[in-house]
Parts: sequence; C-alpha cells; structure tokens
Amino acid sequence: MISYLDLEAINRSFEPDLTDALLRAVHSGWYIRGREDQAFEQVFARYIGTTHCVGVGNGLDALTLVFLAWKTMGLMADGDEVIVPANTYIASILSIQRAGLIPVLCEPDPHTYNLDPNQIETLISPRTKAILAVHLYGNCCPMDRIVTIARRYGLKTLEDVAQAHGATWMGRKAGSWADAGAFSFYPGKNLGALGDAGAVTTDDEVLADRVRALANYGSTEKYVHPFRGMNSRLDELQAAILSVKLPRLDVDNARRRALATRYLAELNSEVVKLPEVDLSAEEELRHGGFTHVFHIFPVLCADRIELQRHLADCGIQTLVHYPIAPHHQKSMVEYASLSFPVSERIHREELSLPLYPTMTEEQVDAVIRAVNGFVYHTSC
Repeated sequence: MISYLDLEAINRSFEPDLTDALLRAVHSGWYIRGREDQAFEQVFARYIGTTHCVGVGNGLDALTLVFLAWKTMGLMADGDEVIVPANTYIASILSIQRAGLIPVLCEPDPHTYNLDPNQIETLISPRTKAILAVHLYGNCCPMDRIVTIARRYGLKTLEDVAQAHGATWMGRKAGSWADAGAFSFYPGKNLGALGDAGAVTTDDEVLADRVRALANYGSTEKYVHPFRGMNSRLDELQAAILSVKLPRLDVDNARRRALATRYLAELNSEVVKLPEVDLSAEEELRHGGFTHVFHIFPVLCADRIELQRHLADCGIQTLVHYPIAPHHQKSMVEYASLSFPVSERIHREELSLPLYPTMTEEQVDAVIRAVNGFVYHTSC
C-alpha cells in the first residue's frame, strides 16, 4: 500500500537530530516559553521575512489570536465582517466566529481554487474590516492584488499559511505579505511538529506583543492581566522539533515540486482534472516569480468515489480535502441557504493524491499508472 502521507518515514529521515533535540528539550527542565521557543521564533521570523514571530498552540489559535488582538487594539468590534474563501477548511471560518466576528464567504477562483480578487470588492460592506487570504494546497493567493484592495478600503489582511510553508508570491514568502500570517505546524504539514503547534508572523510590534499576551491568559507580566486571554503557547518540545526541520524545508518543498511536475506532465486521464499550475512562472522564481509547495496535490473527478475505490484497489491511499463545504456543515446552518457553485464543485469532486518528500520515483510511477488506468480500465 502506498500511503497518502508516510509520516514515519519523513520523521525518520531527520534522525538522529530529531531525537537529540527532543532529549535536549526534555533535559532542560523548562517546557513552556523557554530557549527552544525563543530560538525557533527568531529563525522562523527570519525565514519568512518578518520582524516578529509568536509561537502559539495551533493554527486555529494563531488565526483567532490575531482577530482578538485587533479587537483589543480598537481596530474591529463584535459583529464586524471578515471576507474568507467559501471552500476553505472550516478552521479558517471558526477563527472568525470565535473572535465574535462574522465570516462573509467568497467564491474561489475556478482555476487556482484560492481567494478570487475579482469577487472580493463585491462583498465589501461598511462592516467589513478584514480579508482572510487562505493559501490552499500550497499555492499562494495573488497577494499583491489582495493587499492593494485592502489598502484601498482601509481593511486589515491576514494570511492563513497552514498549507503553504515556504511558498512565495512575487519573490516574497507567504506569511510576509499581509498585516499578519497564521501558521499551523500540525504533523502532516510541510513543516510539521509531532503534535499541535502554530505561530503568528508580523512586522507590527504592537500586534506581536498583543498576540503574545492574549496567548498567555492576557498577561503582559506575571499575574498582571490587562486582557481576557487564553492559553495557547508553543511548548519547548515542539519548538525544538521545528528548529530541526526548518533548515530542510526548502529542499523538501523542491522535492514536492519535482514529484508534482511529474504528475502534471504524465497524468493523462480524460476524466481527471489536474491543478492549473503555471510551470513557466515556477521556472522564473529567481526573478520574482512564485513557488507552489504542493502541500496537497488535488485533482477533480466527477466520479470521485469510483476513482478513489479504483486507486485503493491498486494499493494507493488517497484523501479528500474536503468532502463537505463549510456552508453545508450543520454547525454553519446560517449559511445553508447560500449557493457557491465553484466551491461546491471542488468539495464534490476533489481527491488528493499521495505526495511527500520521501516518496520514491517507483511509488510515483505506480500512482500515475493507476490514475491513467482509471480512464482505460486497465490493470494497475
């Protein structure tokens, strides 16, 4: 069986450094907001290209804390609106609601599946205060256009970078374009911890200080709590692990791109729609192009269930990102009557193929042979 994602093999490839880092953190005697956390925050901010990085407990908290911080800074209030893509993972939307704000769902670009700048301005109202740009599948949103729109209307921008660690747009890293970036380091991410972990990146010192305080019970100094905060801190063990993995992130992303390039060139099923990626722009990345980091390789198929069953019969595990559109979730009943045809098609037809840095060429051969065989009903 070819696993969708072989985390055991990925983590084994970092040994013995991974175990050494864990032991160092364990034996330090300090497990929350210590030297490992500080070291990772510094090196990750430098990697992303921002002045500040604040380690937090997970990606959902990273998003939520930014919105809460802006509220405490007087930049938005309960009931204000945030534009967010309709086809995102539900955490993006939950973060807005957790902060007492209202998500305004926006249809994605039918070619990239990311937030569509052409749709944003039609949704801006007097209550709009921010745009949440989600870099889905490892592909950056067109941040130059989104930031320009936000500035025109006096809006804040936040990047959800959970799926795009190391991705760039016009030569700048995802997480450095907006007023802030929010990261998840869930184990399956391109830069994954061994548990939940997250971070906020920003050039805004006031915002960084406010996020740090809110993530520590609203405390600015021990037992002094000027804000109603929460407990969401990056622990020393996860910070140590991330510090080991970060130096290899660009190399691993390059491997992901190489495997994705094979898929794009060799998959030829007439009933499977491949991601639309401008490989010429990839070639020009040295001159300010972009880099797609292929956290997910999504294909669309009208007969997704049969395709997934066929691939399983061929010994290939796949996943769906995501089977139910957010506005069709029971927890989002207030959006149930809305229609988002582009988003709904993505949720109805998307299937994610295996793709990870330790995947072998022989495994890629098997996936390509099986997907192409679905058209012609040949053997695996």
